[in-house]
Amino acid sequence: MFSMRSAAPTWSRFSLALVVAVWLATVGNISLWKNLDALPEVMGWRGLGFMVAFGVAIAAVAFSLLILCAWPVLLKGVAVVMLISAAASSFFMLSYGIVIDASMMANVAGTDAREVADLLSWRLVTTLLFVGIVPAIWVSSRPLRGAPPIKRFLQNVLLAIVGFGVAIGATLLVFQDFASVMRNHKQIRYMINPMNGLYASVRLAIDQIPHQQKPLEIIGQDATLGASYQRTQRPLRLLLVVGETSRAANWQLGGYERPTNPELAPLLANGQLQYFRNVMSCGTNTAASLPCMFSALGKSDYEDRDGPQEGLLDVLQRAGLAVLWIDNQSGCKGVCDRVPTVNTRDLNNPAFCPNGECFDAVMLDGLDERIAQLPAVQRDKGVVVVLHQMGSHGPAYFKRAPEAYKAFKPECTSNALQSCDRQAVVNAYDNSIRYTDHLLAASIQWLSRQSDHDTAMWYVSDHGESLGENNLYLHGLPYSLAPVEQKHVPQVSWFSRAMQQRLRLDTTCLAAQADVPLTHDGLFHTLLALADVKTALYQASLDVTVACRQTN
Repeated sequence: MFSMRSAAPTWSRFSLALVVAVWLATVGNISLWKNLDALPEVMGWRGLGFMVAFGVAIAAVAFSLLILCAWPVLLKGVAVVMLISAAASSFFMLSYGIVIDASMMANVAGTDAREVADLLSWRLVTTLLFVGIVPAIWVSSRPLRGAPPIKRFLQNVLLAIVGFGVAIGATLLVFQDFASVMRNHKQIRYMINPMNGLYASVRLAIDQIPHQQKPLEIIGQDATLGASYQRTQRPLRLLLVVGETSRAANWQLGGYERPTNPELAPLLANGQLQYFRNVMSCGTNTAASLPCMFSALGKSDYEDRDGPQEGLLDVLQRAGLAVLWIDNQSGCKGVCDRVPTVNTRDLNNPAFCPNGECFDAVMLDGLDERIAQLPAVQRDKGVVVVLHQMGSHGPAYFKRAPEAYKAFKPECTSNALQSCDRQAVVNAYDNSIRYTDHLLAASIQWLSRQSDHDTAMWYVSDHGESLGENNLYLHGLPYSLAPVEQKHVPQVSWFSRAMQQRLRLDTTCLAAQADVPLTHDGLFHTLLALADVKTALYQASLDVTVACRQTN
């Protein structure tokens, strides 16, 4: 008997790779084409010719990468990964103006389930479905014709060479325009799917794997407590608040026209608080900035380091102080690995965690009891507590503040920021800053109640944020390309009278440093000085307080 049903047509590896490559170069690069179309250099017929040639080059490179993987199962698997990753990249680049580089891939690798949930939206699901998943299902269902292994290998290599040749030829045809665009608009090179994700992943692996294989470098073995511990019997209590995604542009203390700091502003006005207006971050995302700001190396040396190294908290602990890290975020990126740590993010505390996510003030709740559990010998000398905020983490800014602190309405209550009126986005963000203001004021009140301790607070954010300027949202652009909003961060200090006497610190002098250009490089050295820890690692030139202390 003969079957009436004909066999499904088979596809050659060449045809399947070519179709996927063309799809990636066109639909999978919508963000790239949209950005190119907005450039003044890409106008008229010449601009159209440039984009066609550029598209051919992208398709040819994608084809070459696919055809090199044209083996049973492997071709379809690689094609599916390329399609879905290109769809995801396109959505985030279109929606938030981000680009895909090694730093962004590190962010992706460090993202937890709650942060993923904050990013979910119908627009994301729709983009993934039609740009990535449906084509991936189509690719997976295509039967492929086989070929002998040796013949297949030779064909794959030959076709890949042809593909790369076509890419080179297409680029040379428009090389003058290509060179101009890449030179003047460096962000474009990070928008080319799927090569951007592939390059970023390889770059991240090259950067990280050697570091992970090397032993941790011990630093500050000479660290000791300074003379202030002999002059006074009062223990030190130093609170370091690490802000999240707080940009200086939206701080009332720095001149912002809206009252985003209603509790701190009176303290600044009467001289009880110091605000530093001109501080630049170490990076544009938490994964890059947080370890860097706690490092003794400084930004440039940290980025060129050969392997992992201890940081500020290790040195403070080695000197004999008790150290406690309290995290209301997605982790400390290795900074707190060797000190006592508390995670408040998952606490079932109805007063601070009404919707399954805890507001930052939860970190102050029960803080005395947590400190009491630290080793008594170190605790009696002094305690350094780090509060790592959820702060203004986006895009769900509306989740970061209780209703009582939402002075600016209407708020954007969507994580698809581009779908909201920009003022509503700013309102939601400003409300989160207003709640950080409350956290810092509450922290100062808590320190003020420690009448038998010498107390101080230092606050600085890890990086800033874009809120729609030039159609950019969130953060994480390569540092050289990032706008100032993603790098300019607020910094605040407060000292009790007893602490001023302990450090022989003139806070009026410190307040006069408000406009001095500063960076995260100074945090390590400034905190050593505030804790009065002596070590050869300390650099006075990077200590913000050095000019305002009697050091003899």
